[in-house]
Formats: sequence, C-alpha cells, structure tokens
Amino acid sequence: MQNHKSMDKRTPGTYLFSFILISWFLLVLLTPLLSFTPNNVHLEKILLTPSFHHGLEGLLGYDDLGRSVLERLLSGAKISFLVAFGVAFIALCIGTIIGLISAYIGGVWDHIIVRLIDIFMAFPGILLAIALSGLMGPGIDNVMIALCVVGWVGYARLTRAQVLSIKQREHVSSARALGASHIQIISKHILPLIISPLIIEFTFAIAGLVIAEAGLSFLGLGIQAPESSWGNMIKEGSQYLLISPHLVIMPGLCLLLVVLSVNQIGDALRDYLDPKTLVYSRRVGRKNTGRKR
Repeated sequence: MQNHKSMDKRTPGTYLFSFILISWFLLVLLTPLLSFTPNNVHLEKILLTPSFHHGLEGLLGYDDLGRSVLERLLSGAKISFLVAFGVAFIALCIGTIIGLISAYIGGVWDHIIVRLIDIFMAFPGILLAIALSGLMGPGIDNVMIALCVVGWVGYARLTRAQVLSIKQREHVSSARALGASHIQIISKHILPLIISPLIIEFTFAIAGLVIAEAGLSFLGLGIQAPESSWGNMIKEGSQYLLISPHLVIMPGLCLLLVVLSVNQIGDALRDYLDPKTLVYSRRVGRKNTGRKR
C-alpha cells in the first residue's frame, strides 16, 4: 500500500511555480496602475544591457529602438494570458458541448462527430492554426479564432470518452427510470463527474496555447508591431543575438517559466483530483479523526 508521502504530490516545486504564475498575474493586473509605456522610444538607450543603474524601467535593458524590455514583457504577458485563457475557455465550452452531444445521443450524430474529430486529429494542430492565420491575416482576433478552431478537439474527445462510460452507470439508469429529463441527467449526474478531467485538460491546454501564440507571433501571423508579444520580441531580438542576447533571453525565459509553472500546476491538479488520491485522503482523515477521539 502506498504511504502518505507518495500520495501527496504538493512538493516545494509546486508552490514555487504557483508563486511564479500568481506573480505574473499580479504584475499583469497592476501594469495599468504603474503607468508603463512599452512603446516609448529612447534613442540614447538603444541596446543598453540590463542594469540596476537604469532604474526599474531599464532593469532588463532596452531593445533596438530604445524601448524598455521589462515594459514590453509585461505588455506581452497580458496578450499571452488573454489569448491562452480566452481560447482555452471558448474551446472548453465548444468541445464539452460537442462531446456531450456525441456520446449522449449516439447513433448517426456520434458517427458524424467522431469522423469530424478524426479529420481534425489527422492534422497537426499548430500547422492547421498557421494555415488558418495565414488565410485570415495577422491580428489577435484571428489568432484566437484559429486556435479555437483547432483547440476544441481535445475537449470533445475527452468528454465523449467520459460520458460514454458514465451514462452506463447505475445512478444514471436509475435517474432515467425515475423520469428525470435529459437536461437533469446531464447537469446533475454526468457533468459533475467529468469536471475534474476537464479542469486538468484546461490547465495543460493553457501551456500549449501560450507557446502557440508565441509561435504564431514569431512567424509574423500573430500580434503585429508596435504591440508587443513574447513571440515577436524573440523574432526582433534574434537579429541582435550576438551583441544583445538579453533581447532573446528575457522573453524566452518568461515563456519557459510560465509553461513550466502551468505544467507543474497541472500535474499537481491531476494528482490531487485523482479518485485514488481522494479516497486515500478520506481514509487517512477518518483514521486521524478516530485517533483524536
């Protein structure tokens, strides 16, 4: 039998990455209050390296136009989080509805939706997003649309698999025999049981969307100048990699930390929401309560 330590996955690393992600959120929320001007040009500060002597604005250096790298990183973080969470939420809603319809109704509808999912799964998601962004043109709206078109598939596939298993259980059959409507069965007896895997899928999807948005912006299909994005910052800084590596290192490091943080939190959520872990935790709690008595 596994001991308590093996069941508890909340390691110091989880707390560290959670702190990093929360710090990014707070910085993005506080940016409007700090009067940052990411597009202000200072010709006398072109390509200055990071230094404490430049003040908070120049803490991470300046780019090839004399713009503050720190301010542009915070502006890019706002874009990345907006795209990642916005697309993940929209794709979650669309995919969950489609997966529910497919599994619950079954029959011809299930066959059609499964074939549609197979078609989307046949293409690499990022390549399909690149093609759609190229057809619609650059811009944050088109990026979100392109990522939503390819993002719903994972949720639909997961929802369908979960619902196919759950709808055969005794409590669903009993509710149906007692005259419960389809809406009541879905909302009270099916959806609550598939929320946990959907939350985990949502968390991991955010990390992929942050990278996807940065990749599209790097290719010139996402956020356009003068607006900042971590992807186009890396693209612009790659021209000065040998003389001013901070222009690439800083946005690259931000991408690394955010993706690692989201994945670590996703792993912790998966372990925490695992039914085996929940059952074990309840048993331990009952034993501890009994000992106190």
